[in-house]
Amino acid sequence: MTIFWVISALLVLVAMAIFVVPMYKGKEQDEIASRDELNKAFFKDRMDELKEENSEGLVVNKDELVVELQQSLLDDVPANAEQTKTTVSTAMLIPGLILLVGVSFGMYMKVGSLDKVQAWNETVARLPELSQRLMDESNPLSDQEMEDLTLALRTRLHSNPNDATGWLLLGRIGMANRDAETAQDAMNRAYRLDPTNPEVMLSFGQTLMMIGDPAQSERARVLLRSVLRVDHTNIRALSLLAFDSFESGDFQQAINYWSMMQQIIGKDDPRAEMLDRSIARAQSQLDRGKNTATSVSVTVDLGSSVQLPEQGLVFVSVHSADGAPMPVAARRVPLSAFPFTITLDDNDSMIPERPMTSLQDMIIKARIDTDGNVMTRNGDWYGQSDVISLGGSTNVVINTKYQ
Repeated sequence: MTIFWVISALLVLVAMAIFVVPMYKGKEQDEIASRDELNKAFFKDRMDELKEENSEGLVVNKDELVVELQQSLLDDVPANAEQTKTTVSTAMLIPGLILLVGVSFGMYMKVGSLDKVQAWNETVARLPELSQRLMDESNPLSDQEMEDLTLALRTRLHSNPNDATGWLLLGRIGMANRDAETAQDAMNRAYRLDPTNPEVMLSFGQTLMMIGDPAQSERARVLLRSVLRVDHTNIRALSLLAFDSFESGDFQQAINYWSMMQQIIGKDDPRAEMLDRSIARAQSQLDRGKNTATSVSVTVDLGSSVQLPEQGLVFVSVHSADGAPMPVAARRVPLSAFPFTITLDDNDSMIPERPMTSLQDMIIKARIDTDGNVMTRNGDWYGQSDVISLGGSTNVVINTKYQ
């Protein structure tokens, strides 16, 4: 803000100079020029009158009158014309200067959004504090503070676009806010600036996986495997690859990744029990196999009033016949042409202890998702089937907005 006030003060001084200087410079010349022009005009008019009167015979001594007229013109020129100066009163200038300054700053205060500029600068100054708060799980940021942090970070990146760490932080904030476009763009910039940084590769790969775009899934795997080549004990990379393998149906590879994690953390780690359950679930899916699983066939179509988002997924989920909101099984399907048909089975179960085949009767729901959250939110388009039996088939039309 100091620079702003200095520049604005200089501009006002320039405007004051433009106002004052003409009052002192050129005024004398203006008065002399005006007097000369008036005398010339008077002399010319009088000469025209003499000519007219002479033509009418009213003038006897024309030459003498002309000489007198010329002499009167010379007499009108003051002897001290060169020394004549007009003094400008300071008291006349001060009100004008006060008005100029008042109008300038008053108009800016009215339409210049000074309060917003001040709030913006205060937010930028809080960037270090907000960054520290972001890392402190005991004191999480509010929604407004997250917006302030994003604004401050974007301002810094605008002036320093080669800050890979800043882009990495902005990408993480984008994921926290479920802003997939911002997160992907920021992570991509961070990766271009620092492509050998394992933390950047890991975060970028995680972002691409969480977005759920099948076209980016292979790139995410490549990034995560690159991290493992640098650090084969990276738990986060192993965990993400294991989850991806399980979601894509490669249960043996998922078991391999989880087993590697077990060896790294040891049996006494609190996470060991969770890994045992994950391995057991993957082994159960591997032993059962898709061909022997009891399933249901679902055809999903789109209502005529629904407008598809630019990016997103379709969540197809199985619920108990009583309409419980928590799905028993679910699958994510990329947005594509409608209608499409998929088969759901125990491989899509959410909890190993409660496979889909534990339901005799069920309801199938389909929802267009843009944030990666399995639960339905206000504004989501969805549809659901009637109650069907295990092993049957049904049609689901997405035509209802959740309120």
